[in-house]
Amino acid sequence: MIPDFAPPSADALPLWAVWTGDPLVDQAGPWPAASGFSGKRGEICLLPDASGGLAGALLGLGDRAQASRHRFVLAHATALPARVWRPILPEGLDRDEAALALLLGQYRFARYKGKAYDGPQFTCPDGVDAAPIRAQAAGEFLTRDLINTPANDMGPDDLEAAARALAKEIGAAIAVTAGPDLLDANLPMIHAVGRAAEQAPRLIDIRLGTGGPRLTLVGKGVCFDTGGLDIKPAASMLLMKKDMGGAATALGLLKMLALTGAADRMRIRVLLPVVENSVSAASFRPGDVLTSRKGLTVEVNNTDAEGRLILADALTLGAEESPDLMVSLATLTGAARVALGPDLPPFYCDNDATADALSRAGMAVRDPLWRMPFWDGYEPQIEPSIADLDNAPSGGMAGSITAALFLRRFAEGSGRYVHMDIYGWQPTAAPGLPKGGAGQGARAILAALPRILP
Repeated sequence: MIPDFAPPSADALPLWAVWTGDPLVDQAGPWPAASGFSGKRGEICLLPDASGGLAGALLGLGDRAQASRHRFVLAHATALPARVWRPILPEGLDRDEAALALLLGQYRFARYKGKAYDGPQFTCPDGVDAAPIRAQAAGEFLTRDLINTPANDMGPDDLEAAARALAKEIGAAIAVTAGPDLLDANLPMIHAVGRAAEQAPRLIDIRLGTGGPRLTLVGKGVCFDTGGLDIKPAASMLLMKKDMGGAATALGLLKMLALTGAADRMRIRVLLPVVENSVSAASFRPGDVLTSRKGLTVEVNNTDAEGRLILADALTLGAEESPDLMVSLATLTGAARVALGPDLPPFYCDNDATADALSRAGMAVRDPLWRMPFWDGYEPQIEPSIADLDNAPSGGMAGSITAALFLRRFAEGSGRYVHMDIYGWQPTAAPGLPKGGAGQGARAILAALPRILP
């Protein structure tokens, strides 16, 4: 599905979005009160005309004083009858967010069951530039579709096919290095992690743009994670189709950058190390010492801490071009979820101005992020006795921070480095955010880039 607004139409029915206690509720006559409508969040009141047909509708936004709690509340409007509706928004409601909510609420993952969205359509609210809203929704829909697709249909071959399709759509160049060729290309840790799987490990390299500052996105693409020989319990594998959520988010962001025209003023590179962490006689082992592209040796103390290994080689490759900004996106640690929950991904950045821009942009566009520290005092924890680095420090404390410190070692050489430890999943349905795959951080980056790379 390609998310879009309906064209303006004289037949479009008015949809008034109202706060609790808004005088407009009373102005609509006695019907809303008689129907029990008060403007609570998500409430809908259909308004009849004189002949008993539809004259319009009211949609409750909730308490104006608590508006900051409610993300994408206008997505509730997708429960309206399947007609074309013209949104009429009150003062104090973010129009861009409201417009995006109307599109995000139309998402359905219908590949295996059910049907695609066939509900109401909405014209673009007055005062909103529709093009960037469409672009954000299109990128988010791509990310959700990729994450929601199970590993039997979204293995490394399939993720590569999706990347190639996007590259063709937006006119980007793409190159793929796979299987034993990874060793020839000096990407040994990507090969080591993925060599046990039936589908070969690979590094997908996409380029778009010919001038301006350099932006490099590195997305973790573990299409399924058994944990390797340190195998996960069955319950912990249930969501492991989403372990390629970093790669899916990077592709979604690339689509947003292309469709909004932001790619016209910068040189974008997307690096996706793509593997399955499987179990076979070829699996890498606990206790193995791997030599990375950077030359640093890594002792494998847990094969279930594989994401940082494949990211390390990709980050080293990306840093060799000294990009102005390099961002890694990865469903990396459970520690991040324990600390901040599923809605609020931590990010790490040593540059205060860049971190401030991301924090402010994330809050402004309802794609929140929370800055965490590259805490140098924990560096000794990632330094084992027999190798340069440890992929899984013992003790279990500060797991998201030590993972970020590990990755920073390989990002040296980039102008600025940001790491985002995302979840990539919506555990319970919310307006505009159905249960399932979810992009995190992409819209915050999109909104912050004019300040970070002017």
